[in-house]
Amino acid sequence: MHSTDRKLRTLTDEEEAGIQKGNAEDPDNPEWIESIRRQRGRPAVEAPKRQISLRLDPDVIDAFKATGKGWQGRINEALRKAAQL
Repeated sequence: MHSTDRKLRTLTDEEEAGIQKGNAEDPDNPEWIESIRRQRGRPAVEAPKRQISLRLDPDVIDAFKATGKGWQGRINEALRKAAQL
């Protein structure tokens, strides 16, 4: 028999209730869904950056990319300096 041929039986309501009760009573097993929700995404920031579409000359992009990881942040810094911010 192939693994795709196996039939899984559905839990009864009583079995499901017993599992849920056991999970709720186990102090070392926090509700996993809530745990995942708390860890998802980046932390909130006071002034989040906004994504835009911006056309730049290829040589400008190449020059910043050649400086390595973080090149987009360096473009942001250069624009802030040019805008006197």
